[in-house]
Parts: sequence; C-alpha cells; structure tokens
Amino acid sequence: MISVEQLTVEFGGHTLFDSISFLVNPKDRIALVGKNGAGKTTMLRIFAGGQNPTSGRVSVPSDVSIGYLPQHLLPSGNLTVIEEAETAFAELQQLQAGIDEMSNQLAIRTDYDSPEYQKLIERMTHDTERLHMLGGTNFRAEAEKTLVGLGFERTDFDRPVGEFSGGWRMRIELAKLLLRKPDVLLLDEPTNHLDIESIQWLETFLATQANAVLLVSHDRAFLDAVSNRTIELSLGRIHDYKVPYSQYVELRKEQLEQQQRAFENQQKMIQDTEDFIERFRYKATKAVQVQSRIKQLERLDRIEVEDVDNSRLSLRFPPAPRSGTIPVEVDGLTKKYGSHTVLDTIGVIINRGEKVAFVGKNGEGKTTLVKCIMGETDYSGILRLGHNVKIGYFAQNQAALLDENKTVFQTIDDVAVGDIRTRIRDILGAFMFGGEASDKKVKVLSGGERSRLAMIRLLLEPVNLLILDEPTNHLDMRSKDVLKEAIKTFDGTVIVVSHDREFLDGLVTKVYEFGHKKIKEHLGGIYDFLQSKKIENLQELERKTIASTAKEPAAKAVNDNKLDYEARKELSRQIKKLERQQQEAEAAIDRLEKEIALLEISMNDNPTPEIFTDYEKLKQQLADEMEKWESVLLEKEELER
Repeated sequence: MISVEQLTVEFGGHTLFDSISFLVNPKDRIALVGKNGAGKTTMLRIFAGGQNPTSGRVSVPSDVSIGYLPQHLLPSGNLTVIEEAETAFAELQQLQAGIDEMSNQLAIRTDYDSPEYQKLIERMTHDTERLHMLGGTNFRAEAEKTLVGLGFERTDFDRPVGEFSGGWRMRIELAKLLLRKPDVLLLDEPTNHLDIESIQWLETFLATQANAVLLVSHDRAFLDAVSNRTIELSLGRIHDYKVPYSQYVELRKEQLEQQQRAFENQQKMIQDTEDFIERFRYKATKAVQVQSRIKQLERLDRIEVEDVDNSRLSLRFPPAPRSGTIPVEVDGLTKKYGSHTVLDTIGVIINRGEKVAFVGKNGEGKTTLVKCIMGETDYSGILRLGHNVKIGYFAQNQAALLDENKTVFQTIDDVAVGDIRTRIRDILGAFMFGGEASDKKVKVLSGGERSRLAMIRLLLEPVNLLILDEPTNHLDMRSKDVLKEAIKTFDGTVIVVSHDREFLDGLVTKVYEFGHKKIKEHLGGIYDFLQSKKIENLQELERKTIASTAKEPAAKAVNDNKLDYEARKELSRQIKKLERQQQEAEAAIDRLEKEIALLEISMNDNPTPEIFTDYEKLKQQLADEMEKWESVLLEKEELER
C-alpha cells in the first residue's frame, strides 16, 4: 500500500535514517519503536507529508488517505465539542449535498433518453455508493459514539472546545481522526491523555475498525494489545519483525546475543590470522600462505555489533526524613463541586513506607483526593497528615512552575545536593536530556520535555511522601524503568495515580479502586488486584464496572460497596477452591477418556466379558466426572457474577 524506498534523513552531519526501505500493507498495525532521538516522530511526519527526506521517497498511491495525530496538536476556536468532531465529515457532507442537488435535478428534468441525463444518473449512483462506503449519512450518531468511547459525557457535547484542558482537546482531535477513517493512521503517543476506559475503547477500535496503523507509544501494554508487526529504528537502520511488540523484544534480544557471539568468534579468527601474518611475514617459505591470509582478511565481510545502550543508571532518592507512623489518614471525607458529589464519606489509611496505587475511571475522584491531601481544595470530613510529613508532588502543571530563563542543567543543579551533583549529566541523559539538550533553555522545551524535567527535580528533593499523578505520560521505556527502580528503593511513602499497568507491577503493595463516589481497598500488587476481579487488565475492570452499574439495581451497587475486605477475601478463596476442583475434574476426564480409548482397542482385538464390564464402569465414571465438572463450573460462574 505504501512504499518506503531508500529513505535518508540527515541533520547537520548526523544521519538519522540511512537508505532504509520497507512496505506498509493493509491491516498492518506497526509498533514503531526505538530510543528517543532514533527518528520515530520524524518518520511519522515524513509519512504525513509534513517533512521532506534528504533523499529517497515515501510512495503513497493517490487513492490512499492518511490521518496523522501528532503529540501536541490541539483544536481551538468557538465550536462545541460535537461541532468540532463533526468537522471530520466535511467530505461526506459535501458529497451528500452534491447527491441532494443531483436528486433535485433528476426530479425536474424530463430528458430521460439524453446522454446528459444518463451521465447524471451514473454520477449520482457512483457518489451514493461512495457515501455508503465511507459510512453513510449518520454523522451525528458516529460522532457521539466515538466521543463517548473516548471518555466524554453527553453533557459535554454542547460545551465549547476552549473550556477543556489540553488532554481533553487532544481527545477531540483523536476523535476527528478516527471518524475520518483514513486508510493509514499515524498515531504519536495517543494514550498520553487517555484514561483506562478510553485506552480499552481505542484498542478495540484499532483492532476491529482501523485499516493500517503506524503507532509510536511507550505504553507496553497498549503496544501488545494493538501491534501485529514491530519496526525498530536504531542507528539509522531498521529492524523489521512480523510479530507483536512483546515477541519482538524476545526475538531482538536473541538476535543481539547471536550477533555478539558471531562478532566475538570472528574477532578471534581475525586475531589468529593477523598473528600468523605477523609471525611469518618475512619467511620466504610461508610467503604464499601469508599472502593468502592477507587477501582473506581483505575479502572478509566484517561483522559489526550494533551500538546498543545496555547501561543501567541506578538513581536513588535522597534518604527520606522520618515521618509519623501514619502519613495520611482520611475519615468520612466528602468532596462536592456545587451539587455534584465526587467523593462521599470515604476512609483511607496509608502507613509509613507503603507504596499504593489510585486506579479507576477519569472523573471518579483520584486527582480530587490528591488535591485534598495537598491542601489545594476544600472538603468536609477529616484528613490528617502525620508528623513531619514532607510532600513531593508531581502533576502535569508542575512543568509550568519551572524558571524559563534557566537551562536544563541549571534547573537540576539548583536542587541537587551532595555526590549526586557529579552525576547530573548522567541523570539528564537517562531522561532524554543528553548532550547539547542539557544546555537548552527551559523556555524552548516542549510540554513533554518540561514534564520530564519537573520529574527529575522531584527525584532529587528530600521528601518522605511522594504523590505522582500520571508520572509516565512523557517518559520513554528506559526512563520509566529508571523512575520505577528509584521509587522501589525509596524508603518513604508513595501514592501513584496511573493507568500504566506495567509501571505499577512490582511497585505498589496496595491498590485503591475509585468508583461510584467510594473507594475500595485491595491488598497486594496490581496483578493481585486484577486477579481478584477475575479480569486480565485494568481496562476490563473499567468496562465491567460500567456495565454492571448500568444493569444492576442501585440497591445492589450500594450493597457491593459495603462488602468489606474479609468478605471479598472469602469470596476469592471459594472461587480458587472451585478452580482447583475444576482442574482436578478435567484431569480425571482426560485420564478416563484415554483409558476408554485403550479398552475400545482391546474390545476389537479380544472382546471378553471382563473388558465389557470394565468399559461400562469407566463410561459411568466418565459421566460422573463430567457431571461434577459441569456443576463446579456453574457454581464458579455464579460466584464470579
């Protein structure tokens, strides 16, 4: 469908792409990966026609449409949300207007046998078929469905776009792009401003309705759910794998290991050959062999080991000042915005040294509770901070507080103390501010770069309560790993608001689930929480929560909210017991079926009465096990419901 031919891009003597070629086929869902600076965004811009390569070309057939979602393009103006979304249908609306005009002409014309009349019919038929192929005339319903999928409430539809934050305006831009249904979607970090429910919806959309997709994302779980092909950009070259992202990681690791072994073997052979040449260079009896070895080295196709940065920066927070035993205690807290209740008489106790996650759909109160803890909003009820609690807070607006006239290096040097000052450039490099980037002024940084810089400042401040609100949105995978390891070794208390399942895994020991104005406490890590909900991921949790709310009576929802931890723990124990019984029954069924198959062979060879008796006993045992298995399965499904 799209052909990339000998593409080369150079910047000031630096080669970003070096004569790379590949094809994008229909239904390809390509994860475009590589270190920051490898050229992922540049590649998308070239595909979108927003940047020209130094040489080579990207060949796009005239009938192939491309839709591009950059990281920082925001809709603006006085249109409402629904009006802005419907601008995606400009082509369809023009097509519909033309069909209406032709229909009016056909209604008043009487020259039925003229060539012009026949051409008008043919043109109207063609345009009508194209209109239906592109989605028909149900513009409003399609726009509403997409906006709801991306997290908008129907009450938002008539609000002006300008009332929404940058994240929500990016969702509007994404909705417009999806509604256009281009042949090729170019998505640059589309999940940065989405909550869990919206990510799930987008995954489903891309899997079921999108054509070809080129995707740049640092969200491992999202890449795994969407991609069926992975292209890595590295040192000006590409490595193309026809597998999803996780499989690519394993295959790439194996390839690099094989490459390293081959390189080492070749280097040993080269050294041995050079030693031979040097030893016998001046011996006439060995002249032929020496010349042969010299030519052998000249013809040798040298193996090069790719320059892969396997270094791991071990970043540690400064020692946390000791706080009270309970840094955060919430009792009967209620928060309202006007007549709208966000949190209703909630209770939370977070002990010193705990690392907890706040999860749930956007708008359910996660950030609101954080603001209550920070003292940034009023509330009713009790919220106590423990003795000597020093809070380090990261949110997207923290980037706006940076001094724009300082350089990146100066910004970090101002807060770094002790030995860590000698490693500032290493730390900056781990967070994509390596080389000349550390000397940039803050005022020229993008929003994402400012957010990363604010995160580094936070990492170096001596605090004992870290509150991180979506900290991974602008970090690449290596930087996320650095941050995660730093938090794991932090000896203070941590609250993380995040939808990034992989980031939370192995980091938190308690999960607070926000929903229906309440908070439920789940002991254990993020995957313990997911297992207790009998789902595979946080997106499933969001979908099931909404579905159950819509179907079940309000009284049952209230009762569910009142289930205490012990009751949920007992329910989980019963389900696990039934799962063991189910596995035992399945093993017995498998064993009996094999024994029956063997007896049937014996019956054909030697049909004795004893064999028939054993056969009937086994058949009865099989029927009993099947009945037992069915009973256990039904009981387990009932408990899970």
